[in-house]
Amino acid sequence: MRVFTHLRIAATVAALGVAMLPASAGAQAVRVGLGDTLSAETLALVIAFERAKDRGVPYTLTSFSKEELAIQAVINNQADIGVGTPYAVMQKTKAPLKAVFQMSRLVFFPVADKSYKTWKDLDGQPFVFHGRGSGTEAIGDIIAKRNGIKFGQRSYVPGSENRVIAMINGQIKATIVDLANKNLLMSRAPDRFHVLPSVDVPASDELVFVRAEWLQANRAKVDVIIEEMLKFWQEMAKDPTVVDAERKKRNLMADLPKQVLDGITPFYQQATKEGVYHRSGGGPDAAKVDFEFYVEAGQMQGPVESLKAEDYWDFGPLEAARKKLGS
Repeated sequence: MRVFTHLRIAATVAALGVAMLPASAGAQAVRVGLGDTLSAETLALVIAFERAKDRGVPYTLTSFSKEELAIQAVINNQADIGVGTPYAVMQKTKAPLKAVFQMSRLVFFPVADKSYKTWKDLDGQPFVFHGRGSGTEAIGDIIAKRNGIKFGQRSYVPGSENRVIAMINGQIKATIVDLANKNLLMSRAPDRFHVLPSVDVPASDELVFVRAEWLQANRAKVDVIIEEMLKFWQEMAKDPTVVDAERKKRNLMADLPKQVLDGITPFYQQATKEGVYHRSGGGPDAAKVDFEFYVEAGQMQGPVESLKAEDYWDFGPLEAARKKLGS
């Protein structure tokens, strides 16, 4: 199915470990650390940063092969803004990080070789996740707990597209992937693989987060960035074709094959419909859902009632953006 072949391009980026976009013009560029591969899923994020650059906030973007590397880059002052899910690190290490925007939500699907007919068949069997402490591992841990099983050897392969390629090549037999790659896998090999029951929780998959100290010193920059993100997420909700329109306008990903570019609009149409990119951008209610999900997964220590949203989030930039946009 050609619609989703663009996601395979990211595999070459992941193989490099770290990829960096050139620095934008101007001094004091905001350093962004992305805990995932550069792909169509992050195109909306790049567009939002490009719009912020138009307003005088230049940036550089580094794509890390592991989410924990992006989190550590922010903690160690090697990046100013991170993209990932740092809840567990924030709680365990008391790292001075604050989430400021919900980039995407967990709309993921467990897929397996048909030799595994039910979750019970995966008791003691190998399983592959995106990364340690990732949303995919949280989903897997919740499912395992609810089904009374324990996975065998755990492996970690960043990028849903890379895990799908590995499944098609017979290198792995069970994993959890995003919406687009689930569709790709089932269109390519429906006779070999099937989708297992998952959890239906709209918890955060990727958060935009910063060091609290840097946020206080650069509030104006963050306000512009979050305003552009919220504005673009709302535009996507109304009309997903805006993503490819902006890509063409800004000549982004122009060197990729036509079949890759043709898949961008169908991907965002499905992703917005399924709630991957939610127009709210997060907030206290989203934080509560996250706490419930990650506590059940064992990645955060509860009880949920003891967790305070303001310890993990700074809602100031998001509230300012909503007030300015009238939303």
